[in-house]
Amino acid sequence: MKTFEQLFENNVTWASEKVADDPEFFERLSKQQRPEFLWIGCADSRVPANEIVGLMPGELFVHRNVANVVVHTDLNCLSVLHFAIDILKVRHVIVCGHYGCSGVGSVVTRSASGLSENWLRHVEDVACKHEACLNNVEEQAERADYLCELNVIEQVRNVCRTSIVLNAWERGQSLSVHGVIYALNDGLLRDLEVTINRRADLAALPDYFPARRAVPEKYLY
Repeated sequence: MKTFEQLFENNVTWASEKVADDPEFFERLSKQQRPEFLWIGCADSRVPANEIVGLMPGELFVHRNVANVVVHTDLNCLSVLHFAIDILKVRHVIVCGHYGCSGVGSVVTRSASGLSENWLRHVEDVACKHEACLNNVEEQAERADYLCELNVIEQVRNVCRTSIVLNAWERGQSLSVHGVIYALNDGLLRDLEVTINRRADLAALPDYFPARRAVPEKYLY
Protein backbone atom coordinates (compact mmCIF):
# COMPACT_ATOMS: atom_id res chain seq x y z
CA MET A 1 0.00 0.00 0.00
CA LYS A 2 1.35 3.39 -0.97
CA THR A 3 1.60 6.05 1.71
CA PHE A 4 0.97 9.78 1.48
CA GLU A 5 4.69 10.43 1.94
CA GLN A 6 5.51 8.22 -1.02
CA LEU A 7 3.61 10.56 -3.29
CA PHE A 8 6.11 13.30 -2.55
CA GLU A 9 8.98 10.92 -3.27
CA ASN A 10 7.35 9.98 -6.56
CA ASN A 11 6.90 13.66 -7.36
CA VAL A 12 10.59 14.42 -6.84
CA THR A 13 11.54 11.51 -9.07
CA TRP A 14 9.10 12.60 -11.78
CA ALA A 15 10.25 16.24 -11.71
CA SER A 16 13.91 15.20 -11.81
CA GLU A 17 13.31 12.95 -14.80
CA LYS A 18 11.50 15.73 -16.64
CA VAL A 19 14.37 18.16 -16.10
CA ALA A 20 16.90 15.52 -17.12
CA ASP A 21 15.03 14.97 -20.39
CA ASP A 22 14.26 18.64 -20.98
CA PRO A 23 16.05 21.22 -18.75
CA GLU A 24 13.64 24.01 -19.75
CA PHE A 25 10.44 21.97 -19.40
CA PHE A 26 9.03 23.58 -16.24
CA GLU A 27 10.23 27.07 -17.11
CA ARG A 28 8.45 26.82 -20.45
CA LEU A 29 5.35 25.22 -18.92
CA SER A 30 4.98 27.90 -16.26
CA LYS A 31 4.84 30.71 -18.81
CA GLN A 32 1.92 29.59 -20.95
CA GLN A 33 -1.03 27.27 -21.25
CA ARG A 34 -2.20 26.76 -24.83
CA PRO A 35 -4.00 23.43 -25.10
CA GLU A 36 -6.03 22.72 -28.22
CA PHE A 37 -8.19 20.12 -26.49
CA LEU A 38 -10.68 20.08 -23.63
CA TRP A 39 -11.28 16.59 -22.23
CA ILE A 40 -14.51 15.92 -20.34
CA GLY A 41 -14.13 12.46 -18.86
CA CYS A 42 -15.01 10.14 -16.03
CA ALA A 43 -13.31 10.47 -12.65
CA ASP A 44 -12.41 6.76 -12.75
CA SER A 45 -8.77 6.35 -11.71
CA ARG A 46 -8.19 3.85 -14.53
CA VAL A 47 -8.74 6.48 -17.23
CA PRO A 48 -5.80 8.94 -17.05
CA ALA A 49 -6.62 11.52 -19.70
CA ASN A 50 -3.14 12.79 -20.66
CA GLU A 51 -1.56 9.35 -20.68
CA ILE A 52 -4.01 7.53 -22.91
CA VAL A 53 -3.76 10.15 -25.66
CA GLY A 54 -0.03 10.70 -25.26
CA LEU A 55 -0.15 14.43 -24.47
CA MET A 56 2.14 16.34 -22.14
CA PRO A 57 1.11 18.68 -19.32
CA GLY A 58 -0.17 21.91 -20.86
CA GLU A 59 -1.55 20.17 -23.96
CA LEU A 60 -4.87 18.92 -22.59
CA PHE A 61 -7.35 20.88 -20.45
CA VAL A 62 -9.28 18.40 -18.31
CA HIS A 63 -12.60 18.20 -16.48
CA ARG A 64 -13.67 14.93 -14.86
CA ASN A 65 -16.67 13.77 -12.88
CA VAL A 66 -18.54 10.56 -12.15
CA ALA A 67 -19.83 9.11 -15.45
CA ASN A 68 -18.60 12.08 -17.58
CA VAL A 69 -21.86 13.99 -17.26
CA VAL A 70 -22.50 17.50 -18.61
CA VAL A 71 -25.36 19.22 -16.79
CA HIS A 72 -26.58 22.73 -17.60
CA THR A 73 -26.81 23.59 -13.87
CA ASP A 74 -23.29 22.37 -13.06
CA LEU A 75 -21.36 25.62 -12.69
CA ASN A 76 -18.11 23.73 -12.23
CA CYS A 77 -18.36 22.06 -15.64
CA LEU A 78 -19.72 25.19 -17.32
CA SER A 79 -16.89 27.30 -15.88
CA VAL A 80 -14.33 24.85 -17.27
CA LEU A 81 -16.10 24.89 -20.64
CA HIS A 82 -16.15 28.70 -20.67
CA PHE A 83 -12.50 29.03 -19.70
CA ALA A 84 -11.41 26.45 -22.26
CA ILE A 85 -13.39 27.89 -25.16
CA ASP A 86 -13.52 31.63 -24.48
CA ILE A 87 -10.12 32.13 -22.83
CA LEU A 88 -7.86 29.30 -23.97
CA LYS A 89 -9.52 29.03 -27.39
CA VAL A 90 -9.39 25.24 -27.56
CA ARG A 91 -10.37 23.84 -30.95
CA HIS A 92 -11.73 20.49 -29.77
CA VAL A 93 -13.95 19.36 -26.90
CA ILE A 94 -13.75 15.61 -26.31
CA VAL A 95 -16.38 13.82 -24.22
CA CYS A 96 -14.85 10.49 -23.21
CA GLY A 97 -16.71 7.67 -21.54
CA HIS A 98 -15.40 4.19 -20.84
CA TYR A 99 -16.69 0.65 -20.83
CA GLY A 100 -17.06 -0.81 -17.37
CA CYS A 101 -18.04 2.57 -15.88
CA SER A 102 -19.26 1.90 -12.34
CA GLY A 103 -21.61 4.88 -12.39
CA VAL A 104 -23.31 3.82 -15.60
CA GLY A 105 -23.34 0.20 -14.44
CA SER A 106 -25.13 1.11 -11.22
CA VAL A 107 -27.90 2.67 -13.28
CA VAL A 108 -28.33 -0.56 -15.24
CA THR A 109 -28.32 -2.68 -12.07
CA ARG A 110 -30.29 -0.08 -10.09
CA SER A 111 -27.70 -0.23 -7.34
CA ALA A 112 -26.71 3.44 -7.01
CA SER A 113 -26.95 4.75 -3.44
CA GLY A 114 -26.16 7.78 -1.33
CA LEU A 115 -25.34 11.15 -2.82
CA SER A 116 -24.12 9.57 -6.08
CA GLU A 117 -27.64 8.31 -6.73
CA ASN A 118 -28.78 11.91 -7.17
CA TRP A 119 -25.94 12.70 -9.58
CA LEU A 120 -26.55 9.54 -11.59
CA ARG A 121 -30.16 10.53 -12.17
CA HIS A 122 -28.73 12.29 -15.21
CA VAL A 123 -27.52 8.97 -16.60
CA GLU A 124 -30.83 7.41 -15.65
CA ASP A 125 -32.52 10.06 -17.81
CA VAL A 126 -30.39 8.85 -20.72
CA ALA A 127 -31.42 5.27 -19.98
CA CYS A 128 -35.10 6.24 -19.87
CA LYS A 129 -34.84 8.08 -23.18
CA HIS A 130 -33.31 5.02 -24.86
CA GLU A 131 -35.22 2.40 -22.86
CA ALA A 132 -36.67 0.67 -25.93
CA CYS A 133 -33.22 0.25 -27.49
CA LEU A 134 -31.60 -0.91 -24.25
CA ASN A 135 -34.34 -3.45 -23.60
CA ASN A 136 -33.41 -5.18 -26.85
CA VAL A 137 -30.10 -6.19 -25.26
CA GLU A 138 -30.56 -9.19 -22.96
CA GLU A 139 -27.09 -9.46 -21.41
CA GLN A 140 -26.68 -6.98 -18.58
CA ALA A 141 -22.98 -6.29 -19.23
CA GLU A 142 -23.67 -5.65 -22.90
CA ARG A 143 -26.53 -3.34 -21.95
CA ALA A 144 -24.19 -1.40 -19.66
CA ASP A 145 -21.67 -0.99 -22.50
CA TYR A 146 -24.47 0.24 -24.74
CA LEU A 147 -25.56 2.78 -22.13
CA CYS A 148 -21.94 3.95 -21.76
CA GLU A 149 -21.97 4.83 -25.46
CA LEU A 150 -25.42 6.42 -25.38
CA ASN A 151 -24.41 8.47 -22.35
CA VAL A 152 -21.39 9.88 -24.19
CA ILE A 153 -23.58 10.81 -27.17
CA GLU A 154 -26.11 12.58 -24.94
CA GLN A 155 -23.34 14.50 -23.17
CA VAL A 156 -21.95 15.58 -26.56
CA ARG A 157 -25.42 16.90 -27.29
CA ASN A 158 -25.50 18.69 -23.93
CA VAL A 159 -22.12 20.32 -24.55
CA CYS A 160 -23.29 21.59 -27.93
CA ARG A 161 -26.48 23.04 -26.46
CA THR A 162 -24.66 25.26 -23.96
CA SER A 163 -24.68 28.98 -24.67
CA ILE A 164 -20.88 28.82 -24.49
CA VAL A 165 -20.55 26.53 -27.50
CA LEU A 166 -23.45 28.05 -29.44
CA ASN A 167 -21.99 31.54 -29.00
CA ALA A 168 -18.56 30.32 -30.13
CA TRP A 169 -20.04 28.94 -33.34
CA GLU A 170 -22.10 32.09 -33.81
CA ARG A 171 -18.97 34.24 -33.82
CA GLY A 172 -17.22 31.88 -36.23
CA GLN A 173 -14.82 30.26 -33.78
CA SER A 174 -13.40 26.93 -34.97
CA LEU A 175 -14.69 24.35 -32.51
CA SER A 176 -15.47 20.65 -32.81
CA VAL A 177 -17.16 18.48 -30.18
CA HIS A 178 -16.36 14.76 -30.27
CA GLY A 179 -17.65 11.65 -28.52
CA VAL A 180 -15.23 8.81 -27.82
CA ILE A 181 -15.15 5.78 -25.55
CA TYR A 182 -12.22 4.02 -23.88
CA ALA A 183 -11.76 0.30 -23.29
CA LEU A 184 -10.08 -0.73 -20.07
CA ASN A 185 -8.86 -4.11 -21.32
CA ASP A 186 -6.83 -2.91 -24.31
CA GLY A 187 -6.25 0.79 -23.59
CA LEU A 188 -7.76 1.90 -26.91
CA LEU A 189 -10.17 4.72 -27.70
CA ARG A 190 -13.11 4.21 -30.05
CA ASP A 191 -14.56 7.10 -32.03
CA LEU A 192 -18.36 7.08 -31.68
CA GLU A 193 -18.59 9.15 -34.86
CA VAL A 194 -20.82 11.88 -33.48
CA THR A 195 -18.50 14.85 -34.10
CA ILE A 196 -20.33 18.19 -34.19
CA ASN A 197 -18.61 21.12 -35.91
CA ARG A 198 -21.45 23.65 -36.11
CA ARG A 199 -25.02 24.25 -35.02
CA ALA A 200 -26.43 22.65 -38.18
CA ASP A 201 -24.58 19.42 -37.37
CA LEU A 202 -26.28 19.35 -33.97
CA ALA A 203 -29.70 19.56 -35.59
CA ALA A 204 -28.77 16.62 -37.82
CA LEU A 205 -27.67 14.39 -34.91
CA PRO A 206 -30.23 11.56 -34.57
CA ASP A 207 -32.27 11.40 -31.37
CA TYR A 208 -31.93 7.63 -31.14
CA PHE A 209 -29.21 5.10 -31.88
CA PRO A 210 -30.88 1.68 -32.09
CA ALA A 211 -27.55 -0.12 -32.54
CA ARG A 212 -24.23 -0.04 -30.74
CA ARG A 213 -21.83 2.59 -32.08
CA ALA A 214 -18.62 0.70 -31.28
CA VAL A 215 -18.76 -3.06 -30.76
CA PRO A 216 -15.94 -4.37 -28.56
CA GLU A 217 -14.90 -8.00 -28.37
CA LYS A 218 -14.86 -8.31 -24.60
CA TYR A 219 -14.22 -5.78 -21.87
CA LEU A 220 -13.37 -5.90 -18.21
CA TYR A 221 -15.99 -4.97 -15.64
